[in-house]
Amino acid sequence: MLTDKLFGVISLGCDKNRVDTEKLLGLLKEKGCKTTDDLSKAQIVVVNTCAFLQTAREEAIETILECADYKKKNLEKIVVTGCLPQKFIDELYLPLTEADVFLGITDYEKIFEALENSYQNGARQNYVGKGKDEYSLSRVLTTDEHVAYLKIADGCYNHCTYCLIPKIRGKYRSYPMEKLLEEARLLGEITELILVAQDTTRYGEDIYGENRFVTLIQELSKLDNVEKIRLLYCYPDVIDDALIEEIATNDKVLKYIDIPLQHSENRVLKLMNRKGTREGYLALLSKLRARIPEIAIRSTFISGFPTETEEEFEGMKAFINEAKFFNCGFFAYSREPDTGAYRLQPQVHHNTKKRRVRALYETQKNIADVILKEFIGKTIEVVCDGIDYDKGCFVGRAYFNAPDIDGKVYFNATTATQGERYQVVITSAENYDLYGRTEEYSL
Repeated sequence: MLTDKLFGVISLGCDKNRVDTEKLLGLLKEKGCKTTDDLSKAQIVVVNTCAFLQTAREEAIETILECADYKKKNLEKIVVTGCLPQKFIDELYLPLTEADVFLGITDYEKIFEALENSYQNGARQNYVGKGKDEYSLSRVLTTDEHVAYLKIADGCYNHCTYCLIPKIRGKYRSYPMEKLLEEARLLGEITELILVAQDTTRYGEDIYGENRFVTLIQELSKLDNVEKIRLLYCYPDVIDDALIEEIATNDKVLKYIDIPLQHSENRVLKLMNRKGTREGYLALLSKLRARIPEIAIRSTFISGFPTETEEEFEGMKAFINEAKFFNCGFFAYSREPDTGAYRLQPQVHHNTKKRRVRALYETQKNIADVILKEFIGKTIEVVCDGIDYDKGCFVGRAYFNAPDIDGKVYFNATTATQGERYQVVITSAENYDLYGRTEEYSL
């Protein structure tokens, strides 16, 4: 009986993958299966993989091989799920003998059937593509109890030439609004609900025939159990006046937006199959700040895209200096097979890519230093995420800090409860982080 087995679950990759893992955990819980964080005690380990980049695929393989060492102890079966088998099952199945069961991105409900067959006949099971893309409400949160991600869609139809996602996750598929609202209700009291998808801003176009992202935000805002909403992965070409107005006027929406721009130079943007321009991006940032002066804008950029010149790299650095993002992430271009950019020449040398990424991070760090120092002496609202025992204080986030990807606020207080908000006087800033104390705290 699988309900007698102890499961261990590993989630790799992005927050969207995390939601898939949480729904898998929900399926296990519904069946009465028990889980453990101690892999040495687990009898079945599930590894939910990422395959977006070569480095992610390498991490997934290494994790699976590390798990295989536990087969010398209690471990009986390894289940590999998610993006890696979905895209690369033909390459994986024969050599990766350590895995006993393979499931794709829509096959999670098949885990019990696949494992039962594996136990009965001892044969390895390939169930990739055998499941149905059915919406599941079951979740076991792996985030802090007061924070949750809500994946509003899967797949993508932007077809950026550097990206494998459409080949892995398929075309863009919005989830029905009524299902999303019910899932959000079932999450319980949530201080911060974070909306995610490969492209959140195109929500509804495929199933309703029109964009309903703003409508979804409005409906989620009506839920009593949701205190604040954060928007991630908003594509610049779909950010319209209606969305800007919703962010500006809806008190439940944090004045924060993540806009993955990926580059600033028009020739490279065209090669990437991005739908924006440098001039259009700057105009959008100006419009956002004019309507919402306090808005914190985050972005991501890729450096070292094939044929990127030193002049275009310097142009991107100048763009970042002009744009003055609150937070920003930078990645070296990864040459991925089965993408449009794979055959572009010349490819940029990996040492050059690394140098450019380092320079971009240094540019952003200087910008962030100036922005954060402006908070010194001011009082800001901070949600408490818990205690940092190494620093000997509480740790939390302001509205301009998304979990895991942005900085934090470390603060002293007489007492603080996870998920509650506090007024914190900022006393110093360092390395993307702020430091302070609650108003009533005395040394």
